[in-house]
Amino acid sequence: MITRRGLLAAGVALAWAGRVRADDLPPIVFVHGDSDSAAVWQTTFWRFESNGYPREKLFAINFTNPQARSDNGVEQADRSSTDDELKQLSAFVDAALAKTGASKVALVANSRGCNTTRNFLRHGGAAKAASAVLCGGVNHGVFAVPAMVGSEYNGQGPFLAGLNTGDETTPGVRFLTLRSDGYDLYAQPTGAYIGQPDMKTNVTADGPALKGATNLVLDHVDHRETAFSPRAFAEAYAFIVGRAPSRIAITPEAQVTLNGAVTGIDGDTPTNKPVAGAKVEVYAVDPDTGARKGEALLTKTTGADGVWGPLTADSATALEFVVAAPDQLVTHIYRSPLPRSFAQLHLRPAIASEGKGEAAAIVTMNRPRGYFGSPRDVILIDGKTPADVPPGVPAKWRLPVSFATLEDRPIVCEFNQERIVARMWPLKDKHVSIAELTY
Repeated sequence: MITRRGLLAAGVALAWAGRVRADDLPPIVFVHGDSDSAAVWQTTFWRFESNGYPREKLFAINFTNPQARSDNGVEQADRSSTDDELKQLSAFVDAALAKTGASKVALVANSRGCNTTRNFLRHGGAAKAASAVLCGGVNHGVFAVPAMVGSEYNGQGPFLAGLNTGDETTPGVRFLTLRSDGYDLYAQPTGAYIGQPDMKTNVTADGPALKGATNLVLDHVDHRETAFSPRAFAEAYAFIVGRAPSRIAITPEAQVTLNGAVTGIDGDTPTNKPVAGAKVEVYAVDPDTGARKGEALLTKTTGADGVWGPLTADSATALEFVVAAPDQLVTHIYRSPLPRSFAQLHLRPAIASEGKGEAAAIVTMNRPRGYFGSPRDVILIDGKTPADVPPGVPAKWRLPVSFATLEDRPIVCEFNQERIVARMWPLKDKHVSIAELTY
């Protein structure tokens, strides 16, 4: 097992340099984690494309019910078992191979997606995969205790114990794991971040490492940043391609084509089931005020497939997506300019709990590709640092702020170097605002 900090995995890159021709790059299948969707790989796609990786060789699965069951062996509405995810990933890989004509894929996974990837490789997938990059994997459990043995996340439960019996990696497949140096909320010695503060988890920051893999430690990254940060991209690219990327920055396109589906949410439980009958409007907005600039760029009511686009827009234009899905909160999603095209820009309405309370308006800053850390990050909503960002391990990715009065003014949301300006909408009419970070 190799564990390193700091520099890019130069040794791995040198070992494979020259073995992969530019026209023989493998298709890559990206595997998201619990409660997520294919949309989380957006910036990763853009960075691969900016280094010349063909867009048609990049695939991101969208699991129907991405949240794990409380007990893997017991049916639970809108949640999935390990077998459910295994079947979907197996079919998805077969489709990617058929589409590209390749014999093997590379796999890149985050969080629960690492469980699914390892399970796939153990059950026939090794013949279809050349390499696997596991980012923030809960490979030895979020906890490893005698209780809750039916949980997919229990290192002493049958699922993970089975994956870790004998070889922790699958012969014939090259493995890379990326993990944090202590900032991953799901690799902690106590259960404080999973609602069990008195639990000794028997898991440490080294939990994501696997015997037989190249194991790298990334400084100060959180659970999601093990997959979606620029540093994680650089390591994954070097491991798959055999050389370091030529650039980390995303190369913008002048015009972008955006598309995706409206997906469901049952209360606070997310799914990736397409939603029919959702009205979607997209507006260009002023980046300094959040005010709409003219009529809607797109207005569409989704069909059975949930697809809301496509939309062609200027890559320098900030956007507001308005999603009015049946029996859901009307959600105004504000985005900073999107530099490149993306076909899986899926839209979820706000969770039900964000529409409750006595506030006149609620503006939430979301960070789907990472968590908010204090004092690691600069976090400002309407000129103030939210009081509910806990210090130390980044553990929140959603920061709702309530406003006692409805005001017609910009609400500036800033996270490090990204800035999104939203507007207030009346909560009494079941409208909420989300400033959704891209980075």
